[in-house]
Amino acid sequence: MIVRSLIAEAVGLFPITSISVSRTRKPEPVPGRYPVRFGTAELVRDTGRGNAWLVSVDGVAQSYVDLDDPAHLEFDYVRRFADVVDRLPPGPLDALHVGGAACTLPRYVAATRPGSRQLVFDADGELVELVRAQLGLRVPGLRVRVTDGREGLATRREDSADLVVVDAFERATLAGGLATLEATRAIAGILRAPGTYLANITDGSGLPFARRFLATLFEVFPEVLLLADPGVLRGRRFGNLVLAASAAELPTEELTRRTASAAFPARCVYGAELRKLAGRAAPITDADTPRPPKPPDDLLGLF
Repeated sequence: MIVRSLIAEAVGLFPITSISVSRTRKPEPVPGRYPVRFGTAELVRDTGRGNAWLVSVDGVAQSYVDLDDPAHLEFDYVRRFADVVDRLPPGPLDALHVGGAACTLPRYVAATRPGSRQLVFDADGELVELVRAQLGLRVPGLRVRVTDGREGLATRREDSADLVVVDAFERATLAGGLATLEATRAIAGILRAPGTYLANITDGSGLPFARRFLATLFEVFPEVLLLADPGVLRGRRFGNLVLAASAAELPTEELTRRTASAAFPARCVYGAELRKLAGRAAPITDADTPRPPKPPDDLLGLF
């Protein structure tokens, strides 16, 4: 969930003050700074939308939620997630989310696919309690469990999910062990046969981490696609890349049209072109895990 929250000043967010956290649900969220497991969280209101809130940790945005309109998605990479979710077979979903923060995508799924059953794993218990107290987590069909991602994956039954989403970052880097071949095989086992795996990663010049993650996905799934801003895809700037993988055919043509016409267009890459991008990169394993990419210190804005 790597998005710099310094953009807040540019969109008119209220300044924040240091206050304590109450476990009692408040009538209105209270902007402020709060200590959490992985740093200091900030909660700020987007004055342009009334009841929309940005949650960041140590200056890196974790979630943006509109409590009055959970179908509103502010971050581009979350919109790409939704583009894929919207093109899954109709009806409720059984979804597992590794990484939750304010649960933007689970709220979206609950609003657009009523009856869905969703489980969120998040390693930051203090952040979960902050979100519960200030933004509420009484979302129909949603459960949140405080646990490490890999440990949580080990508790799930085979063939128990239609959708698995990995979007878990700690101190601006992808949480350890979630991009490996071992974790990917565990996710594939949790998914039902036509199920879809969605992952958010970040990378920069040359896309070295993305290439290895692609090689990992290709070891496990026959169908893989990538959605990214053209500048990020060409390695010209650091940013988010969304990957989808499945044992079933993915809606590549529909996603190509949708993302090309988005307010901030993205490219949909798949098939031979995507395999060429992966090249001869080696899959990531528990025994050979590269250091996750970190954003440049001077990087500002949303991406």
